[in-house]
Amino acid sequence: MGRYYYQRYLKLKKAMQQIPFREHFVNDGDGDGDDDEESRAGAAALVFVCAPPSYHNKRSSSTTSRTKLLSLLLLSLLSCTFILTPHALSLFSFADSFGAEDEGLVAAAVNAPFCSSISNGTICCDRSSIRTDVCIMKGDVRTNSASSSIFLYKNTNGFINYVSSMVEEKELQHEKIRPYTRKWETSVMDTIDELDLVVKKENETANHHCDVVHDVPAVFFSTGGYTGNVYHEFNDGILPLYITSQHLKKKVVFVILEYHNWWIMKYGDILSRLSDYPPIDFSGDKRTHCFPEAIVGLRIHDELTVDPLLMRGNKNAIDFRNVLDQAYWPRIRGLIQDEEREAREKLSLSPSSDPLFKNVKEVQGDQSKKPKLVILSRNGSRAITNENSLVKMAEDIGFQVQVVRPDRTSELAKIYRALNSSDVMVGVHGAAMTHFLFMKPGSVFIQVIPLGTDWAAETYYGEPARKLGLKYIGYTILPRESSLYDQYDKNDPVLRDPSSVNEKGWQYTKTIYLDGQNVRLKLRRFQKRLVRAYDYSIKRINQNCHHQSQ
Repeated sequence: MGRYYYQRYLKLKKAMQQIPFREHFVNDGDGDGDDDEESRAGAAALVFVCAPPSYHNKRSSSTTSRTKLLSLLLLSLLSCTFILTPHALSLFSFADSFGAEDEGLVAAAVNAPFCSSISNGTICCDRSSIRTDVCIMKGDVRTNSASSSIFLYKNTNGFINYVSSMVEEKELQHEKIRPYTRKWETSVMDTIDELDLVVKKENETANHHCDVVHDVPAVFFSTGGYTGNVYHEFNDGILPLYITSQHLKKKVVFVILEYHNWWIMKYGDILSRLSDYPPIDFSGDKRTHCFPEAIVGLRIHDELTVDPLLMRGNKNAIDFRNVLDQAYWPRIRGLIQDEEREAREKLSLSPSSDPLFKNVKEVQGDQSKKPKLVILSRNGSRAITNENSLVKMAEDIGFQVQVVRPDRTSELAKIYRALNSSDVMVGVHGAAMTHFLFMKPGSVFIQVIPLGTDWAAETYYGEPARKLGLKYIGYTILPRESSLYDQYDKNDPVLRDPSSVNEKGWQYTKTIYLDGQNVRLKLRRFQKRLVRAYDYSIKRINQNCHHQSQ
């Protein structure tokens, strides 16, 4: 992972879990960790400032007349009534909300009880999560990239028109949002473009015509921040995008802030499984795009996972993996066909093609009977310095071994192909471990855990791997297996008490344990894990063969 701000995050997470309102919103009764994060949103959402929406983020009027003051007090009372009544009712209806048909597809996608049913011309923002803000806009939604704004035009006939003219404000509501899923990490959020969400009177639309009219909702999000690190690309972007948009069944347009062509090329296969429409570059496309609804920001559940308790239809991490399967198999089939064609061409040039072809088939048949082990190899820090010996040992045990060296330019379909067909994956803790998402449930994931990375290895990869249905084995190295053993005294806290070093701050963790450490495995010790994985894989292969023969 690119940043270890987890200490601050843990404190925030723990504080959220201790909110006293929690029991009023939980209907499953199991009390597991983050399962109730979106449920707790209801409690936090009740903390509103009861003032006219048009006065949010604006200077107060200098007029102090008694008449206007009384009018504003009346308006405040009305606003509180409109805001709090639905939330009070939601306390009684929340237990049934997941099975009910919501009035709008977009509202259901966000799955927030206090935004589950909003009227046209309304913005509803859920700011209760420690990870992300999400706002829903419903009605006449129009983009204005020049001002980094999204406008929502509202019919102001009747009472609302009277109120808006009374307070002499053109903007009926104004919200600000940075659509990125690391809200608790202010250093990176400061780099994310901010959007202004503004409700305006409908009679102002004449000067803001639609250049492109869409009949499906939009989802706005940013590919800024830590984009460029595969862990963050999936954890902060792709998975939240799936969580937020999947039940719209591809009838959605993605509008991207801080748009990168390389990101579109890298993840285009996945995007095409989530949306039937090409993505829009918010800043680069100056046209006014009009939508009937919009979600601004993405939902996120936990590290590299999908919580079925928070998903419509109880979708989970395996369902997300099925989307990856659908996304990459067309490309994989093409790769297989290319390889078969090249093999035929080579055989046709061979003077003794028949025996050669027979030998190739025999070798392929032998290999297919062996469990496949994929080693994700690292360049630079946290590399396995005796990797060649590891490969040989694995082959001696009986594995078919493939070494994969992913980098930022690696085609994901090729990595997916390697891991989707594997029985076991071995790798040292780091962003590349994100690729466990490409493995089939029931496969074995062995994560080599260098000194000082225990918590991160378990939190970011171990626990999510189990949720995906993998058999996870964490191999925590001994001090003697670390290159740091040759650099520090054996009684130094760097070797004896890594937690105390990590507590000094991120820079210590990064310099010493992430950038300054390699691994030399004690092969005899590691062999025990490989033998266990081999025996388990052989048993699975035999069981699958038995089921297929029946």
